[in-house]
Amino acid sequence: MSAPDFLIGLIGAGIQASRSPALHEREATAHGLRYWYRLIDVERLSVPESALPRLVESAELMGFAGLNITHPFKQAVMPLLSDLSPEARALGAVNTVLLRDGRRIGHNTDAPGFVHSFERGLGDAPRHSVVQLGAGGAGAAVAHAMLTLGTGRLVLFDVAPERAASLANSLRERFGADRVAVGTDLAQAMASADGLVHATPTGMASHPGLPLPAPLLRADLWVAEIVYFPLETELLRVARARGCRTLDGGGMAVFQAVEAFRLFTGLAPDEGRMLCHFAEMSRAAEAAQ
Repeated sequence: MSAPDFLIGLIGAGIQASRSPALHEREATAHGLRYWYRLIDVERLSVPESALPRLVESAELMGFAGLNITHPFKQAVMPLLSDLSPEARALGAVNTVLLRDGRRIGHNTDAPGFVHSFERGLGDAPRHSVVQLGAGGAGAAVAHAMLTLGTGRLVLFDVAPERAASLANSLRERFGADRVAVGTDLAQAMASADGLVHATPTGMASHPGLPLPAPLLRADLWVAEIVYFPLETELLRVARARGCRTLDGGGMAVFQAVEAFRLFTGLAPDEGRMLCHFAEMSRAAEAAQ
């Protein structure tokens, strides 16, 4: 009996440096699958973000078995879907879509991916008070993850205050009114925080820079990043130089891919093998710079 075919895509903007294609395809090869993972990059295609409905429909017509969704579409894709998993519905963001029998089913593997990564890298870190920068699609997943991990009080900041307020209201319904706040004074919030979670595109190759003033970082803070290309963001470099414990975005990238691969194929991926492959790609990228 021949192995099944899987055609998978990633829809996003500025995603040419993504390691998802290689990560998925090598794991599929280890399982004896025929598996193609293609980038659907609106910047490379020179189409507007408003083309998202057409891109999803085209992928469906071309026989894609599933799609990963990344910035800036994790929330915009939701009205285009037939159904949502309980987690995706609670988070208000989707990063994985199964295309099955004319139905589009949205899932979110970012939240469990971040939980797994945090537990491995900063599992003993205090989290009485945590500041989070970013309340978009990835930010929603990470905020749920941090509260699931036992954060006592999460203070949200976003360039669009109404987006932070909307996420905070959703989180309060699930986790309690006293555990989430919308920040208004970043310096004040950072002064009393145990850690910082960064969930904006700042630091990506296409969005270089620091997401906050460097003097706000103290040696007793931990800093968790979700950006993974480059793996060594300016935030992480500055934080480490100031003595902070840090967590890069690689673990979340791998563990969300582990769960997405499981959803796409119905098979159990080898997370250790995928972590090793991601580390190999990261070393190669650093050597090429």
